[in-house]
Amino acid sequence: QVQLVESGGGLVRPGGSLRLSCAASGRTFSIGWYRQAPGKEREFVGAINWHINNIYYSDSVKGRFAISRDNAKNTVYLQMNNLQWEDTAIYYCAAQARPGAFVRGDYWGQGTQVTVSS
Repeated sequence: QVQLVESGGGLVRPGGSLRLSCAASGRTFSIGWYRQAPGKEREFVGAINWHINNIYYSDSVKGRFAISRDNAKNTVYLQMNNLQWEDTAIYYCAAQARPGAFVRGDYWGQGTQVTVSS
């Protein structure tokens, strides 16, 4: 069973940057990032296939966000650049229990709040 611990959220001004971390214990195959703003549906942000290192993003964050990994730390990162007000949300990471491309999160982190405000 996979345990996920997220960190790195906080307050940032428009145009600023944050890096979120998702530390995983147990076996994981693919990690996805989601976000959910108040009153909004949960939105897919991007994902990484752990073993193949295939990475893909939603159109809303392409060119601004980047997913990377540190195998030694068993951690996935979400680097967020040029943050805008609409990026304000709780960000979650999720682990897929099956190998292959990320299609569904089976285990979820607690979420970390990202607030973009001047």
